[in-house]
Amino acid sequence: MTHFKGHASCGFGGSLKNIAIGCADGKVGKRQVHGFKKQTPPEGSDWHGGAMDEREKFMENMADSGKATCDFFGKHIVFLNVMRRLSVDCDCAGTSAKEPTMADIGICASTDILAVDQACCDFVYSAIDSADLRERIESRHGLRQLSAMAEQKMGNPQYELISVD
Repeated sequence: MTHFKGHASCGFGGSLKNIAIGCADGKVGKRQVHGFKKQTPPEGSDWHGGAMDEREKFMENMADSGKATCDFFGKHIVFLNVMRRLSVDCDCAGTSAKEPTMADIGICASTDILAVDQACCDFVYSAIDSADLRERIESRHGLRQLSAMAEQKMGNPQYELISVD
């Protein structure tokens, strides 16, 4: 289960970010996904301000990490993205996280990780109050997560919405 929202490093945090970082092996695995070759980030590094190729490489690394988790669990995994309290910031920002600027949307669920994250992005992009979150996603090249998952054949960006009221 994931709280879908914006994120300072990857634009948005959905199911891919949740498993790619959350299931990475301790500090070493998380650093590898973020692209740091050494045990500790370079002195004075501010990855949030990384260049475009670094950001896109991070998205690709997340897809690699997420694919390993998906391959391991196979058909025994379901992805739930809760689109509530949609802020540009992740919960990891703690008390400095910006307050939500969007109305709650609902919950998306799927056995297809690409479809569920794609559907959430589509909901965000179709919302009239999503300018802040769209800017966060685009400024961090966050949509690269979706194309990297498609390249890894992690799912299908085409989906059918089934509303449950």
